[in-house]
Amino acid sequence: MRMPLVIGLAVFAAFTSTAWAEGPTSRPTTRPSTQPANAAQTLTAEQMLSQMLKPAPSASRPLTAAGGPAAIDKSSGSGAVPPDAPAVTVLREGSYIVDRVGRLTYTKDGSQPEFTFESDGKTLKDPPMIILANLKLVAMEGAVGAANRDLRFRVTGMVTEYHGRNYLLLEKVVVVQDVTQQF
Repeated sequence: MRMPLVIGLAVFAAFTSTAWAEGPTSRPTTRPSTQPANAAQTLTAEQMLSQMLKPAPSASRPLTAAGGPAAIDKSSGSGAVPPDAPAVTVLREGSYIVDRVGRLTYTKDGSQPEFTFESDGKTLKDPPMIILANLKLVAMEGAVGAANRDLRFRVTGMVTEYHGRNYLLLEKVVVVQDVTQQF
């Protein structure tokens, strides 16, 4: 109990002796000084504003993305099946695909699952994305196996990028029901 009191008194004594040694000149005044601290650097309001609005000298160049310019998706352009398919850029890592409709397919060698977006078959602006393995992919494969037919899915997920291809980490998967008209 006495040790904290002794330490507290020592700290108090150190502060008061410092304030006492500085004297009355370091106390704040109640009215402004009549002379500026540095009279040579006094600027009018207009001079100060024009100085602030001047563009900064551009000694450095703007930052660019780590991957440089946008990469071309390897599965588009010459890597696509139809001739004259346009080359499209990969989506940036961290982008989101929200409520997009497509189908579960596999790469040419059958080793990796892909999400192939529904399109009109002419523009081919959305190359397939490789699906990253998670429980949502298991649910998709199970739904296709149980239905014993090709299903359409509405998916939401985060896009990643690796070696010129986009990958999709699924967060939401819903089977799109086929609408049939009955007369």
